[in-house]
Amino acid sequence: MGDRSLDTALLLIHAVVGMLASGCVPLFTSDQWSVYAIALLAHFGHWVQMPRRYKRGRPPKPRWLPLPALQYAQVVKKRIRGRVVEVSHKIAYGSLAAVQGVISRTGVGKIINIAFIERLNLTIRHHVASLGRKVMSLAKTQVGLEAQLSLCQTYHNFCLPHSSLRLPLPEPQPTRGNGSPRKWQQRSPAMAAGVTDHIWRMEEVLLFRPPPWRQPVEMVA
Repeated sequence: MGDRSLDTALLLIHAVVGMLASGCVPLFTSDQWSVYAIALLAHFGHWVQMPRRYKRGRPPKPRWLPLPALQYAQVVKKRIRGRVVEVSHKIAYGSLAAVQGVISRTGVGKIINIAFIERLNLTIRHHVASLGRKVMSLAKTQVGLEAQLSLCQTYHNFCLPHSSLRLPLPEPQPTRGNGSPRKWQQRSPAMAAGVTDHIWRMEEVLLFRPPPWRQPVEMVA
């Protein structure tokens, strides 16, 4: 959360790196904002000693270059009077063949896109009124906005079943009344990650007390 600046982009990529496994360098895709490339290079780069071009003189200084495993593609949208008229792709780090290979192996689509993060942005705008477009319910403090975002993330991951994560039941189960049998086990992202075994109710979220909390101080006579 923050303004569109290099410092905010660095904080975002730093948070992403903190959630990755050791040595994991995933495929990154974004819009054409240039500071993303700088932030990714700062976290996924290494010093490389450049070879000599001439026999005499000082050796060239090392250069900070992206890791060979880093693949980063940008979706460039051309707009005329606010309407998107053309969409192209730009490979910032890596190669087009490597990026397309990752996309085909993971099954996230057939072309370079940012559809998943755009869909998540729409979900956040629907649940956090302060982040909607052309609204009057603006956030008055940063602390309050952070609290709204935390509640939105918890609801999205623990309380909201996602159809893409559902699993087929071994046998259809009857439902109440005369409804058709239930064929799927609905799951939330937290269930898919193995964090919980059921879809939470909002009451559970509000009453849950995450550890560690401040322990009561015992009175000593």
